[in-house]
Amino acid sequence: MANGREGNNEKALSSFQKEFTGATDVKWQSGNSFMKVSFTFNEQVLTAFYNVEGERLAITRNIKSSELPMGLLEKLKESYSNCWITELFEFNGKEDAAYYVTIENADYKITLKSVGMYDWVNFRKSEKK
Repeated sequence: MANGREGNNEKALSSFQKEFTGATDVKWQSGNSFMKVSFTFNEQVLTAFYNVEGERLAITRNIKSSELPMGLLEKLKESYSNCWITELFEFNGKEDAAYYVTIENADYKITLKSVGMYDWVNFRKSEKK
């Protein structure tokens, strides 16, 4: 794949290049109505989503649990002490900003979405077989 750009939308590519000049390790993926681009910028691994008009819909970045607001970290430790974290990222969209964490134990895997800076709601849950 030539620079990870095959099949991407030219408007999204143009917007991305303007917003993230100097980005490295750029990898594009096409969705039905959006483009997803993963890249490194300012020493952080980020993922951005663009619509077919080249408008950025959202951006995410993986974070460490120590980077969560204290209220969210405390609630996570209190409510899910028997689980381990398998994924944690910050989501910033046009109308929404939140943290998402995927945790699991021997019985289930659950993805939680932050509500404010102090609580979590169940976003997706699946039982392990």
